[in-house]
Amino acid sequence: MFRVKGWLWLAGLYPAFFIPSVKAEPVQLPANPSSASAVLAQGIVQITGVQITTVDGRLELDLSTSGALAEPATSFNGNALIIRLTGAVLALEEDEFLQFEPAEGIALVQVSQLPNNEVQVAVTGTEAPPTVSTSVRAETLTLSLEPGTAIASAEDEALRILVADVQDEGYNPTASSVATDTETPLREVPFSVQVIPREVLDDRNVTEVGDALETAGGVADAGGRGRSEIGPNFLIRGLPVSAGIFRDGIPTFSLSALSTNDIERVEVLRGPASVLFGQGDPGGIINLVTKRPLAEPFYSVSATAGSFSTYRGAVDLSGQLSAEGTVRYRLNVSYENAGSFRDFVNRERLLISPIVTWDIGPRTSLDVYGQYVYDEETIDGGIPAIGDRVADIPRSRFLGEDFAEFTQDQFSVGYRLNHEFSQNWSARHSLQYLTYEPRRYVPLTSIFNPNAFNEATGELQRFEYFGGGSYNRLFTNAETIGEFNTGSVEHQVLFGVEYRRNAETPEFQIGDPYPSINIFNPVYAGVRYDIEPTFFRDNVTNTVGVYVQDQIEIVPELTLLAGIRYDFVDQLWAVESQGSPREEFNTTDEAFTPRLGVVYQPIEPLSLYASYTTSFNPADGDDRNPDGSTFDPETGRQFEIGLKADLSDRLSLNLAAFDIRRQNIRTPDPNNPFVSRQTGEVTSRGIEAYLGGEILPGWNVTAAYTYLDAFVSEDTRDIVGNRLPNVPENQFSLWTTYEIQQGDLSGLGVGLGLFYVGDRQGDQDNTVTLPSYLRTDAALFYRRNNWRAQLNFENLFDVEYFSSATFNSRLLNNPGAPFGVSASVSVEF
Repeated sequence: MFRVKGWLWLAGLYPAFFIPSVKAEPVQLPANPSSASAVLAQGIVQITGVQITTVDGRLELDLSTSGALAEPATSFNGNALIIRLTGAVLALEEDEFLQFEPAEGIALVQVSQLPNNEVQVAVTGTEAPPTVSTSVRAETLTLSLEPGTAIASAEDEALRILVADVQDEGYNPTASSVATDTETPLREVPFSVQVIPREVLDDRNVTEVGDALETAGGVADAGGRGRSEIGPNFLIRGLPVSAGIFRDGIPTFSLSALSTNDIERVEVLRGPASVLFGQGDPGGIINLVTKRPLAEPFYSVSATAGSFSTYRGAVDLSGQLSAEGTVRYRLNVSYENAGSFRDFVNRERLLISPIVTWDIGPRTSLDVYGQYVYDEETIDGGIPAIGDRVADIPRSRFLGEDFAEFTQDQFSVGYRLNHEFSQNWSARHSLQYLTYEPRRYVPLTSIFNPNAFNEATGELQRFEYFGGGSYNRLFTNAETIGEFNTGSVEHQVLFGVEYRRNAETPEFQIGDPYPSINIFNPVYAGVRYDIEPTFFRDNVTNTVGVYVQDQIEIVPELTLLAGIRYDFVDQLWAVESQGSPREEFNTTDEAFTPRLGVVYQPIEPLSLYASYTTSFNPADGDDRNPDGSTFDPETGRQFEIGLKADLSDRLSLNLAAFDIRRQNIRTPDPNNPFVSRQTGEVTSRGIEAYLGGEILPGWNVTAAYTYLDAFVSEDTRDIVGNRLPNVPENQFSLWTTYEIQQGDLSGLGVGLGLFYVGDRQGDQDNTVTLPSYLRTDAALFYRRNNWRAQLNFENLFDVEYFSSATFNSRLLNNPGAPFGVSASVSVEF
């Protein structure tokens, strides 16, 4: 029952499992037609009832209709027979019709609405696809079905087909693999997980991960929403996650901002996650789930134009490459060219992301994928602080040089192989190679030089800087998932082995002084300088991890999750400065990281949970104590309690309280500031609330509130009790949309967004404060059939605010964008 219940929750259809009726009477019309007469006027046939009977071992499926249907088209997908009815809409009491095991040899009958006035009937056999004969009459379509002969699969295959064909769950996704590496209902996970679905990304018209995360509770910006030349730079629960960005569960690395154009959803797991994801910080991880090939043809084209000379275009294509449907593809291509509200700043991005899925057999599938991204952007250091506030100069003022540029080519290729040995045991194997070559050419201000900025005169000192090199990542893992019982106790066990190899050859130039600039009266030098790197590093890090996890259903109301991981990390670092001999450093670290969680469901819609999780993060390979010994890895641990409640079948509420400690942080020796000691600790504790889903038909909402007390709890300096930089004490986000469901204005909708961020410290010494702000966004959209047009408004009331301070520095404060508008149009074929 553990697996069946899990798949049904994933599909968002668990309550339907207990509905015994097999006929749905017509109650309401679909949203698109404004009335029954409008439907008939368009020549569209309504399906008003579904009746199942068995006759001499055959399954008779009768569809009651308002007129004659065209002869249906049939195809196969695994053990499922797919029947497509064109020119038809469902007019049933429920959104779709489901019946499990209606006859021997038939596992599932599903009747669902598709776009463009098409209805799909999927009949899944327990051992093989059924055979069908049809009879079309004036107001009835009869499908006579017989079970096929045994070739493979069973109930799991039926449910897998169901999951593949289920339409989106809107603003309330019910399952995620990020917490357990298995598709487990979120209500059965003893951790705080938030999923940002594609619908939210589309309604807000956001194309970068940093913008998408504004609706995620407990996530803060630590560097210009993950802008280029810094890379993904976010905080979860007040702690950094720069090494905690994953793509389909595989670590992804980049110095550019991350695009969402080929992403289906963004998953945020809060708290330490080393058991499944290896070395990292204890704040949490962000997992980007990519778009997958579709069984039915899908073609989408979109275009956007907006403020600050922003232009963007994208295509999303999917379909079958073989007549049998066993080979499918998806291709996402997007291009963006944009200016900025900041003077002289512009950016450009090209993304190409293909994936091919091959169903090698009934129980074996292979995904082969790749991605190419080119980024180019003007490097912008923001605005320095004067006293305890950011300097009072126009937010458009740029204090760099217009030739200061970041560029990066990034390429990845990989595959995922899945195989089912039986109904209860399966295995999967992944391999990915990623490489990126960033180039940063910019006059910089030294954040380590207290005299770099004269607050009285406004003079900002700069020096020549260049950073380049090559970064390569190899990742592979193998996992086995099994289900078995020990008496009345049900187990779902995950066992995995993982290997990572990171190889880097960066080079840097920290050169001569560059002409200074005055922030009150800037005069740009415009003088380029030669690129002559003077510092080189090459390092290789090999990591081997072994992990095991058991999800244990003790009784239906009580589930226990236990896991442990062992990692061995070997680092070989070499550094060389011009005129100095090459130095090599070898470091090895190993660690066990356990976690434990329990979920109790006193009633079906409510889950109470508690968990303990840990993390570890090795020091850089060339870091040493004064006596030459290596530093211990940083460690993290978290205690968390919470509840998850389904307020309805489309609306969920999550609450969590937590306490995180990040330990073994290096701090200066009080007797020698050039020597470090591992005695530091920071603490993050707070509460979170998240509400997401559909309140009423057409009214969607995602809202999050976080109270966070993040501070230095141990240190050799006089900063104990200081708040951590970029971390607001209070943070709130709301995004809600309403779409008219019926009538002449059906498809017209509006959206409203409120984003409140409390005041934050710009540095760890708490010498500068970034003020709180409330930003208001809005949207107006209209969709009809296969096309959509929308307007999005950001910072509707033109509030002046600062999104973050980069690198824990007084000198690099990033202003938020003023009022802006974008217009977009998309068409699906």
